[in-house]
Amino acid sequence: MDMFSNLALGFGVALTLKNIALCFAGCLVGTLIGVLPGVGPIATISILLPITFGLDPTGALIMLAGIYYGAQYGGSTTAILVNIPGEATSVVTTLDGHQMAKQGRAGVALGTAAMGSFFAGCVATLIIAALGAPLTKMALLFGPAEYFSLMVMGLCFAVVLARGSILKAFCMIMLGLLFSTVGTDLETGQERLTFGIASLSDGIDFSVLAMGVFGFAEVLRNLESPEARDVVKGKIGRLLPDWNDIKQAIAPVLRGTAIGGILGILPGNGAVLGPFASYTMEKKIAKDPSRFGKGAIEGVAGPESANNAGAQTAFIPLLTLGIPPNAVMALMVGAMTIHGIIPGPQVMTRNPELFWGMIASMWVGNLMLLIINLPLVGLWVRLLQVPYRLMFPAILIFCCIGIYSVNNQPLDVAFTALFGLFGYLLIKLGFEPAPLLLGFVLGKLMEEKLRQALIISRGSFWTFVERPISAGLLVVAVLVLAIALLPSISKKRDEVFTE
Repeated sequence: MDMFSNLALGFGVALTLKNIALCFAGCLVGTLIGVLPGVGPIATISILLPITFGLDPTGALIMLAGIYYGAQYGGSTTAILVNIPGEATSVVTTLDGHQMAKQGRAGVALGTAAMGSFFAGCVATLIIAALGAPLTKMALLFGPAEYFSLMVMGLCFAVVLARGSILKAFCMIMLGLLFSTVGTDLETGQERLTFGIASLSDGIDFSVLAMGVFGFAEVLRNLESPEARDVVKGKIGRLLPDWNDIKQAIAPVLRGTAIGGILGILPGNGAVLGPFASYTMEKKIAKDPSRFGKGAIEGVAGPESANNAGAQTAFIPLLTLGIPPNAVMALMVGAMTIHGIIPGPQVMTRNPELFWGMIASMWVGNLMLLIINLPLVGLWVRLLQVPYRLMFPAILIFCCIGIYSVNNQPLDVAFTALFGLFGYLLIKLGFEPAPLLLGFVLGKLMEEKLRQALIISRGSFWTFVERPISAGLLVVAVLVLAIALLPSISKKRDEVFTE
């Protein structure tokens, strides 16, 4: 009953006129960036962070969450109509979605994707509401040692689930942790790694790093790619699937929702794995696997449901434990701390309106996305024609204005550009920047918990292995890394990411 009374509180917050407008704005912007290939939700949320400074924390997070799951919806439109995944999670939708579009069934593919996503989003909202309270109660039992070990485990998962080499992902995490130590040590007052630059004494600004490494670098990366879009020229056709389509899609939607929901909770980047796992399963259990890749509706329904369920259950570790499972959630942590909210179990007890308001807004947002995506499909198709030469300069100008408005410091714009070049270099060298942001966001919190744990234990590192929960979390972390490094598993992992 508690869950329903809490959800009622959440709907009371989410259904205020202001929060409905912010949720709508987030969903609209999210769909827009999902539709426009080249700018993902990480880049957009980093670009829009300064705008949220003037909003109340609940409204700001409702809008940012709307952008995130809106991008998952929008990404499928591009994947189906243009054969370009607007989002990493929409990659598998291109395989059958675009084939369906070529056969004149674009509308059915879009309708199935939207309805599957809506169903998955609704189920995921209920999962978050059901698991939120018990997980938060469990998290309140955690001391500094357990928190530190939990973050170590989260970072180990991030290393294993990052794309590319494990060593490179590990280096990115360590670099992120190193960046987080720049600035004045709050305990001793000593400056660390500032190299005499006065503006670094407060540390590296989260918005500057995020906007540079994701916003600027993403634009630079896209500029070098030729602008080729295979937009479907034929009619979109009817949007509503017929009874035969529904019969074929219903089981993949249910399976995709379960797979995406479970993988989304995993630390690292589990949400991205959901659609791939769902597609593989559908192909394996299909009576005729040869239909896949040629326009099978199951290849759209399953992955799209998994994608949206995972995007939403990724909020569970963030809202209950304060640990971001991926780069987008790391941005959410940044947004929370900017608004003076300490992420973690205290959010539910100290800010119940924010916690439950955000959960309820996800259901409202999913309904809005269904309304935005289906009737406005024609508009999104027209937007796909916007050339990059007009889009990217506008994004860069918007970024510069946004970053300058944070502290009114021209140096911040210069630092953002520098991080942009650095991010571009990382991409060219095959390093994934997402673990860097995760390390940066968790770095300060890890240092704080490490110090607290050592103060309580009078400087003994044994405290991390003497406490059972902490020791258990560290064992899981070591096991995950060890298993991923086994030659057979490592080879399999590379094959999965290549596929």
